[in-house]
Amino acid sequence: MSETFPDYPCEIRPLSDGGGFLIVFPDLPGCMADGATIEEAIANGRDAVKSWILTAREFGDPVPEPGSGGEPGKFVQRLPKSLHAKLAARARQEGVSVNTLVLSFIAEGLGRRENRA
Repeated sequence: MSETFPDYPCEIRPLSDGGGFLIVFPDLPGCMADGATIEEAIANGRDAVKSWILTAREFGDPVPEPGSGGEPGKFVQRLPKSLHAKLAARARQEGVSVNTLVLSFIAEGLGRRENRA
């Protein structure tokens, strides 16, 4: 029997030792995985989500809807690999994280928009 599982928002970040990536699913407490590459972390993350949901169902625990948890004010967006690569290169060049770079781009764009109004 084949069953599909919903896509849950995730956070992906480099492991602290620089050897791979960690993926965490804020809607599913304790659900996380890692991998040597981002792609591997995502694939392993899908397996982790599947296992988390199946275990919750087995024990009669509620399964949260995607997007129902996480931190207030949190913004999670999936990017095409090519765009992520460009952002990562620019972030390295500027000596900041990708998150910091994207936040600065958003703030800059909002500031321009407010100045026009």
